[in-house]
Amino acid sequence: MMDAKPNRRALSLGSFVILYLGYMLLFADRTVLNLSLAAIGKDFSVSPAALGATSSVFFLGYTIMQIPGGWLTDRFSSRKVIIATLAFWSVMTIFTGLAWSLAALLVIRFLFGIAEGPYPPAAMKQVAQDFPVNKRAQLTAALISSNYAGAALAPFIIVPIIAATGWRSAFFWLGGFGLLLMVSYLFFRGHGGGQTVTKQERQKINWKEIDPRVWAFVVIGLALNIITKGMETWMPVYFLNARHINLANLAWLVPLPTIAGGIAALISGYVMVHIFKNHERLMIILASFLTVLTMFGLYKSTSLVWLVIFQMATYFVKSLAFTGIFSYAAQLFPQKTYGSQIGTINFGGQLGGFFGPLLIGWIVQLSGSYDTAFFGLVISALVAGVASLFIGNLKAK
Repeated sequence: MMDAKPNRRALSLGSFVILYLGYMLLFADRTVLNLSLAAIGKDFSVSPAALGATSSVFFLGYTIMQIPGGWLTDRFSSRKVIIATLAFWSVMTIFTGLAWSLAALLVIRFLFGIAEGPYPPAAMKQVAQDFPVNKRAQLTAALISSNYAGAALAPFIIVPIIAATGWRSAFFWLGGFGLLLMVSYLFFRGHGGGQTVTKQERQKINWKEIDPRVWAFVVIGLALNIITKGMETWMPVYFLNARHINLANLAWLVPLPTIAGGIAALISGYVMVHIFKNHERLMIILASFLTVLTMFGLYKSTSLVWLVIFQMATYFVKSLAFTGIFSYAAQLFPQKTYGSQIGTINFGGQLGGFFGPLLIGWIVQLSGSYDTAFFGLVISALVAGVASLFIGNLKAK
């Protein structure tokens, strides 16, 4: 009996490491696709708008599955959903490298999004189940920081593979690692270790039980993720085509904003708990409006140096606001409906991920200017700032 507590702690920490690696892989794939867009465009001879669709169709599937994914997590347990999603999305990663046409790639990426969709609410609920309330905000923020870690590391690992053997082989490597991670998790926690969901607990989403602050979080997440996913998708293409930076230099340039965002995500839980304690909404408000200022600075930048500096600053403050939403939510929501509420919030964020790449692709094609697209992202940041003002006016039920 004396060993029970240390064993449970080791199980929780070990599970967290696997969840972190899974989240890294989830976002590494998107970075690899963005780095491959120029090559895919040449292979399939498609327009910028069509290239944007390859990212947006993924986010469509991913977005569609956020709320159902949260409900599935509440209904069947986080452990089962994590195992299923790791297996399904790894197979879809391999199929991405096998795409034979743009139409096939669009179908595969849509199914890819469906496969990955349930992972965030399942992973965050497992953290909520494994750790006490006073640790959840910081650990939730740390888990989300893996998004940036995966996106930052991917160029250093994958660009040499793309340069040596082409974009398709990169997805074969990612898919293989995903299957390995799924097998590791299955052996580590496949026979239990998570909370069992009884038949009495399996129920439909009761929208009356959803905390009303969720809807403000949805709008903030949507607006901020238009910026994130729009820039993640199009900045590599912008640097290659508009700034004429070669692929080798791009491998060092692309991760810089992501690293800044990762640092912000990692510390956001600590900042919220220790600096903005009892004033959590103020951190989200300040970070949202600072995003407006940094995004405007990026829009007005003419030199490459200042453009990258403002892009890094945008990622930093935007990440504080975005991760702050989930850190705040980790302290608010009961476990009974945690998956559903997190899934609803993430639905807003991923809806932004769907619209962001399409929006920039359309603006660039219609105006012929990336500057116009950057101004559109300034407006999106402003929407997030305004929405953040409504958090304090909403009463929890």
